[in-house]
Amino acid sequence: MTLQSRFFNSPSRDLDQALNATTASNAARATSTVKPVAVSASQPSAADAAPTSPTGKPASTSRLTVGPHIKLKGVEITDCDTLVVEGSVQASMDSRVMQIAEGGAFTGSAQIDEAEIRGDFDGQLTARHKLMLYATAKVKGQIRYGKLVMEEGAQLSGDVAYGTAATLSQPAPMLKAA
Repeated sequence: MTLQSRFFNSPSRDLDQALNATTASNAARATSTVKPVAVSASQPSAADAAPTSPTGKPASTSRLTVGPHIKLKGVEITDCDTLVVEGSVQASMDSRVMQIAEGGAFTGSAQIDEAEIRGDFDGQLTARHKLMLYATAKVKGQIRYGKLVMEEGAQLSGDVAYGTAATLSQPAPMLKAA
């Protein structure tokens, strides 16, 4: 097999000359005058656009993250789509999603569509659609939920009931044996 290249099958001095010529041409290009290029803001593509609500208006994607070792105390959290608690929060809120990380703690009252809890919750919690408790979760207080998903090891105590205030007057769904 014969390789066809200026770098193969040539004496080393030819190789050095070829490398020097390449290096010189690269240096000449690097020192040439560069013309500035105008940069303009482009319109976002459809893929970059924010999701829309059923009414056609842009859906809000507001997110609040309380990081580890941060304490947020005595507040009312409003207009927040997603609350992520990695530190400590003492508040009242009405939101779409709440995520309490392992090591995170929330004390107070929360009206949530979906709650994912890996840490501690103490207070009044209404998870309108779904309450997910992971193995490390410790939840106590007045708890209302639409659906409950609970891993082995999770702790749930207090006044726990199926449904929100409007549905509490209805009997809880019964499980049927197969």
